[in-house]
Amino acid sequence: MHKGILPGWFTMIVFGGLIVGRALCSTPEIPAPEPSNLHGIRATYCGAPRRADRRVDVEKLLAELVELRANTYSFCIHAEATDWDDLKRFLPAAQTKGIQVWASIVPPSESYPKTKFFAEPFRLDYVRWAEEFAKLSLKYSNLVAWSIDDFTRNLKTTFTPGYVARMQAAARRINPRLAFVPCCYFPGVNVSFAANYAPLLDGILFPYRAESVKANLKDPSLVEEEIKRLKSILGADFSIVLDIYATAHSRLGASTSEYVDAVMQQGKRTADGVMIYCHQDPNAEAAKFSIIKHNFTAWAH
Repeated sequence: MHKGILPGWFTMIVFGGLIVGRALCSTPEIPAPEPSNLHGIRATYCGAPRRADRRVDVEKLLAELVELRANTYSFCIHAEATDWDDLKRFLPAAQTKGIQVWASIVPPSESYPKTKFFAEPFRLDYVRWAEEFAKLSLKYSNLVAWSIDDFTRNLKTTFTPGYVARMQAAARRINPRLAFVPCCYFPGVNVSFAANYAPLLDGILFPYRAESVKANLKDPSLVEEEIKRLKSILGADFSIVLDIYATAHSRLGASTSEYVDAVMQQGKRTADGVMIYCHQDPNAEAAKFSIIKHNFTAWAH
C-alpha cells in the first residue's frame, strides 16, 4: 500500500480513469451526488426489528433511530421477499423524521444457490436495481445512496469496471444525485482497484476488521491508520464511511461494547461517517445500544 503523496504514474492513471469514468457515468451538465450526503453520517445498518409476520416494524425502527440520534439508516434487502415493499413503506416515514436512507443489496456470493435467498425482486440484475433505486429516490429524496455488500469479493465474476459503469449510467440517467457506495474490504482496495473503480464510485463503506495485520474484532487500534492508508490510495477527498461490527461475525466472533466504543471514537476522527452493523436491539443489546446512543448524541451537537 502506498502512503503519502502518490507517484506520478499512478496520478496519471487515476486522472485518466476519472475522465473515462465520468464520461461513462455522467456528462458535465449532470450534477454528481451531493457530497454532504456522505459526510457526518451517524447510521445503523440492517438488523431492523420485525413484526410477527416478518415485515419490518417501521414504527419501532424509527423510534429507535430517533432515540439513537441517528441521521441515516441502511436498509437491507435480502432476509425476506417483502423487504423491497418494506423499504417503500419505510422511506416516507423516515423522511418525516429527517432520516436519510441507504438501500443495501447482496452480491452473487451471498445469493442463491450459495445462500437460501436472492435479494428480491430484481435478484442479480444490478443494472435494474440501479434504475429502480434511482426511480425511488426521485419519489423520496431521503433515499440518498445504495450499496452492495461484499463488493470487492465479486469483482472478477460480476462487478467488472464495464458492468459497474453500466450500473452507474443507468442510475444517473434517472437521478444523478443518487450515490453508489459499495462495501469494500481493506485487502481489496489497492492501486489496481483505485485505477479501475474509484472513478466509478461515490465512496466506499469500509468494514473495519484490523485486516492490515490479522482479521479480528478485538483490536481497535488500527482504525485511523487503515483509513489513512485507504485515503492515500483512493484520494484524500474520496468518501469513506466506517462500518463497525456490533453484531457477531460468523468467523471472527463477537465484539464487545468497549470495542465498539473505541472504534467509533477513532472513526469519528478519521472517516467521513460511522455506520453500525447491525442495528442493535435496545433490550437484548442494551450496553451497545447505550454506547451508540451516547456517541451519536454527542456528535449531533
